[in-house]
Amino acid sequence: MPDSAAAPVILGTTGPFPHGVLAERHPAIIRRVRDAFPYGPAQHRALDTLLHDCTEGTIGPLPGADRWRGWGLDRHLGQSWFDVPWLWSESYFYRRLLDAVGYFAPGPWQGIDPFRPFKLAELDGKETDEELAALDALGDDPDRALLHGSLWGNRADLGFRLSAESGEAVSALVADDSAGLWPLLRGGTLCLVADNAGRELVPDLLLIAHLLDSGRVADAVLHLKPYPSYVSDATTADLLDALRRLTAAPGAAARYGRTLWSALSDGRLAVRAHPFSCAPLPYAEAPGDLRAEWAAADLTLFKGDLNYRRLVGDRLWPPTTPFAEVTDWFPGPVAALRTLKSDVVTGLSPDTVAALDAAEGQRWRTAGTHALIQVNPSPSASA
Repeated sequence: MPDSAAAPVILGTTGPFPHGVLAERHPAIIRRVRDAFPYGPAQHRALDTLLHDCTEGTIGPLPGADRWRGWGLDRHLGQSWFDVPWLWSESYFYRRLLDAVGYFAPGPWQGIDPFRPFKLAELDGKETDEELAALDALGDDPDRALLHGSLWGNRADLGFRLSAESGEAVSALVADDSAGLWPLLRGGTLCLVADNAGRELVPDLLLIAHLLDSGRVADAVLHLKPYPSYVSDATTADLLDALRRLTAAPGAAARYGRTLWSALSDGRLAVRAHPFSCAPLPYAEAPGDLRAEWAAADLTLFKGDLNYRRLVGDRLWPPTTPFAEVTDWFPGPVAALRTLKSDVVTGLSPDTVAALDAAEGQRWRTAGTHALIQVNPSPSASA
């Protein structure tokens, strides 16, 4: 790993973007969740308390969440939400939100995903119909089309319909190591660490189905969240909703859906929901059983912005810091598909950074308009 002293951990006070998430986005999410279900007075009181605490209060206990004590809760008790690592306070917010709506407590609201209405509205929308219909005309390069569909997730204008000649796709990619990704898929195992549900999970599943059908991988392991951490993170229930959507669609989408259904049934596609997937910590602190699974794979592919932050460390790295250096700890070949939605970024050329800063200031890091494909085929830890 490079010298982390030169790259401070991002806090809630580190610039306008993380501060805005804590001060503005989280209260807005509380209000949306409150209106999405006919919660009773107890949930309303708990949500009101959370609304106060997340902007004006301090970090408090999490009853019944003993695992969080090992994840830094005792160390942060009594601190302002803005003065602890941003990754930690974000994760703590969503854990508190689930507590507030009764997700973990015995009772009628136990296990009810507070984000489910938003996920289903997106999954069942007409934009998804259009994206699935585009699968019938992928052309001669399905590898690239499906990889880019997974990369761009819910940006319909930059999904499966990207052609090899798309100038917009080329200019929007700030780093592209895709040429080094395909040789790592040698008919063995792929681990894919999913990001969001809905229209982002669907293209991830399509990519897996294509890799299984084409023989590029013999089996795959899909890592999901054990509970709905963050506002749209994919859980096993979201996987089932996505499979329903695919198998009910016409054309190629249904064929991919049947491939996935069959692969789940015969074990070629396995699902994991490891507790550490919801930890407020970087993946470098992952437990041994999770590291062992990554080490056994031909490639582990991390999807999305949050997973990228956890993979490289949620720090203000100089953007020219090599991706290979910040992932040198990883136990096997690793890749990231990520649309940029936060300040952390690595692996860019000096010319790319200079051009982006000159054209957009810092906005290119957080607006979701740029993306990267980065690969480290041989981290030192895997030797």
